[in-house]
Amino acid sequence: MSDTATLPRPTVAEPRFFDALKRYWGYDAFRPRQEEIVRALASGRDVCVVMPTGGGKSLCYQLPAVLREDRTAVVISPLIALMQDQVAQLRQMGIPAVFLNSAVAESDRRELRQKAIAGEYRLIYVSPERALMDGTADWLRQVPLSFFAIDEAHCISQWGHDFRPEYRQLAKLRALFPGLPIAALTASATRQVRHDIVRQLHLRDPLKSVSSFRRENLRYFVRQCKGTMQDDSVAEAVKKVKDGNVIVYTPTVARVGEVTDLLEEQGIAAVGYHGQMDAPTRRENQEKWMSEEVRVLVGTVAFGLGINKPNVRAVIRLGLPESIEQLYQETGRAGRDGLPADCYIFWEKKDNGLHAFFINQIGDSEEKDRAWQRYHQIQQFVGAQKCRQKEICNHFGELAKWDRCGVCDVCAGTPKWLSGINQSSSRKSRPIRNPNRILEASEYELNPIAEVNEELREFLREWRRNTARRKMIAAFVVLHDTTLDAICQAQPQAVVELRQISGMGEKKCELYGEEILDALRRFSGGERARKDWHLEARSPSQETLELLEEGRTFCEIAQLRGRKVSSVVALVADLVEKGETPFRPVWVDPIHQQHILEASARLGLDLLRPIKEAVPEQITYESVRLVVAHARRQKQSQTSAA
Repeated sequence: MSDTATLPRPTVAEPRFFDALKRYWGYDAFRPRQEEIVRALASGRDVCVVMPTGGGKSLCYQLPAVLREDRTAVVISPLIALMQDQVAQLRQMGIPAVFLNSAVAESDRRELRQKAIAGEYRLIYVSPERALMDGTADWLRQVPLSFFAIDEAHCISQWGHDFRPEYRQLAKLRALFPGLPIAALTASATRQVRHDIVRQLHLRDPLKSVSSFRRENLRYFVRQCKGTMQDDSVAEAVKKVKDGNVIVYTPTVARVGEVTDLLEEQGIAAVGYHGQMDAPTRRENQEKWMSEEVRVLVGTVAFGLGINKPNVRAVIRLGLPESIEQLYQETGRAGRDGLPADCYIFWEKKDNGLHAFFINQIGDSEEKDRAWQRYHQIQQFVGAQKCRQKEICNHFGELAKWDRCGVCDVCAGTPKWLSGINQSSSRKSRPIRNPNRILEASEYELNPIAEVNEELREFLREWRRNTARRKMIAAFVVLHDTTLDAICQAQPQAVVELRQISGMGEKKCELYGEEILDALRRFSGGERARKDWHLEARSPSQETLELLEEGRTFCEIAQLRGRKVSSVVALVADLVEKGETPFRPVWVDPIHQQHILEASARLGLDLLRPIKEAVPEQITYESVRLVVAHARRQKQSQTSAA
C-alpha cells in the first residue's frame, strides 16, 4: 500500500465487535473502556491509552486487528519473551500472528516477510530497534497495514521512569506512514508523560482513554525493617498466602539467592530469576512458577514485564522501588483476577544510600535531576501516613473523589502478624515448617473465593502443565486460571457447554475441548493428580553441608548451587554460629583472623560493619562474617557451660 494513502475509516457494525470477542477470546462483554478504544482504533483514529496492568490493554489493539481480515497491525514491544508469549496466545485463539526479532533465523525472516506482504498475518510483533532498522520500512510499505500499536509507550518520554532512547526513534513512524493510525498504550504514565507521548508520536486528535489508577482489590503494606525484620517479614508474608502465586522482588542478584534459601529452609519451595542466569534456566524457572509447580518466585526487576498470571496473591518488594511508577508496575502483577491480593514494601534505611549511589553515577544532569525527583517521591510515599491507594492516584494526576481505600496499612492498620515482627525476632530460632502446610489462610481475607473442588483443580492444573510442556508453550497460554476454575465449577459434559465458559473461545474448544471433557470424565472415574508434580522445597543448609563434606570450596559450592559466593559464605557463617558445622581455619588467612578478633574484642560482636571498617582494607567482608560467626558460637558455648 502507498505510505501516503489515508486509510479509509470502515464502518464496523457493533455486533462484529462482540462476535469477535466471543469467537476468539470467549468473552461475552468488554471490560471498562475497552469497547470505546476498539471502536476508535477500528475507525482509523489515533488513541492514547493508559490502563492498569491486567486491565486488558492487549485486547484493545488485538481485536481491531482481527476485524481487518485483509490487513496487518504492527505491534511494537520491547521484550522478546513478551512478544513470544503474546503470539503463542493469539495462535492458540486461531489468530494468525508472528514476531520478528533477533531470535528469528534469517531464512525464517525471509519467509515471514513474504507471507506478511501476502497479507497472511493479522498482527506482527517487532522490537522498537528493528521497527526502524534500515530496510524495515521499505518492506513494511509492501504489507497491507492497518495500524501501529506501541506497547509500553511511556518508554518514549524522558519524564518517565523507564525512558529508552530507541523509543524516541518511533517519532518517525508518522512521517514514514502518515496515513496509518497509531495506538500508544501504557499502564503507568503521569499527566506530563501522557502529554509527552502524544507530542513525541505526533498523534492526531487521539482518543485519550485514562482509566482509574485505583486497584480496589490490592492492599498495600509498608514497613521499615531493622536487623532480621526483613527476612522474618518476607517469610511470614509468603506463609499467609492461602492459594495462588507469590512474587518477591529483591534489589540485587545476591539477595535473590539469599531469599530463595531462606524460604526453602522453612519448607517453602521457591525459584529464582535474574539477569545473570542463563536464558534456559530463567525460562525454566518462570515456567515452573507459571504452571504452579512452584508457587514462589524470587527475582530482580528483570522479572515481570508481560507476565499475565491472574492469581498472584502477593507481591513482596524488598527495598525501595526506584519510583512510584515502578512500584505501580510491580504491584500491578498482583490480583489480576479481581480477587484480593497483598502488596508489601519491606525497606531498610540503607536503601537510601544505595539509591543515592546509583543516582550519582548518572552523567546527564537533567536525567540525574529527574532521578532525584523520583527518589524524593518514593521517600514521601513510604513515609507519609496517608492512604496508599490515594497517594498513588494523586501521583498520576487522578483527582480521587474518595479519601480512604479502607484496606491499606494506613487506613486499616497493620495486620497483627506483621506488627508482631520486630528487630529482636530471629529466624534462627524458628523451626522448619511442614512443607505440606506452608500456605495458610490470611486472617484478614476480604472476599471469599468461589468454592472450587480442590482435587479437581489440581487434576486440571496437572493436565494443563503436561499439555503446555507437550506443546512447548506457557501454561497460561493453554488456559487462564480463571477459566480453569470456571470449568471446575461448571463441570461441562459436552463441548457446547464448554463453549459457554468465559475464556473458552472457538479455537480453544477445538484444540482442547475433548481433552478437557476426557479429563473431567477420568476425574469422575476416580483418577487424581499425582502427588509429586509440585516441587518440594530443598534444604539449602543440608545441601551446602554435604558439599562442604565433599571438600568443595565456596566458589565451587556457589557454582553448583547457582548462588553468589557471598550468599554461600553467609549461609555457612549462619551454620557455624548455630553449631551445625565447625569453623575451618583454612577458610580465613591466620593474620586476617587475628585482625578481626582484635577488632571484635574492642567493638563487640553485635555488628559486622564497624569490625570491617576497623580492619585492613584487604580483609574481605566474607572473612569478617565467618570469623565473627565462630566467635559468637564460642561465646554461646561458654555462656551455656557457665
